[in-house]
Amino acid sequence: MSAPSITKADDVIEYLVAQHETIKKLFVETLDAADVDTQRDAFTRLRTLLAVHETAEEMIVHPRVRRKISGGTEIVDERLAEEHDSKVALSELEGLEPQTSEFSKALIHLQAAVTEHAEHEETLEFPALRDGVDASELAKLAEAVRVAERIAPTHPHAGVESATLNFAVGPFVSMVDRARDALGHVLK
Repeated sequence: MSAPSITKADDVIEYLVAQHETIKKLFVETLDAADVDTQRDAFTRLRTLLAVHETAEEMIVHPRVRRKISGGTEIVDERLAEEHDSKVALSELEGLEPQTSEFSKALIHLQAAVTEHAEHEETLEFPALRDGVDASELAKLAEAVRVAERIAPTHPHAGVESATLNFAVGPFVSMVDRARDALGHVLK
């Protein structure tokens, strides 16, 4: 299953903020689902978008911030730690049965962490990026993120938070994830 598409944005920051809003809506949809199948479907869409979104940021945005922005290394290191923790929590959620109290509790905790992470990006990383690069580069970064999302894994993989690891193992892991998703959908 692929992530929901986001309308074309003029720059990478607009694009990623729009994804943050979609992610927030998917959390609510997942939490409010009336039955197991509906919750499972909503969670699959949420998990997929979170996985491809974070991978694309790790491959394209974070390295640019690290290289081009004063203090970028500290900003990125903190975001990567948050992303790692979210991947761990998301992986644990994959093993829980929807419509159980354990699933709901874990999802609420992940929602809080992801919301805080998005806020950190939107108040610390993105403004620094906007100030540090021109509009043309922001547009190019948006296109690079869209390309990275097409080869990104659809499941969380904690420990693969660097651009180097994402480029080295990401396409293979993505192929495995997408095959797993397709087979899981057929075998339902």
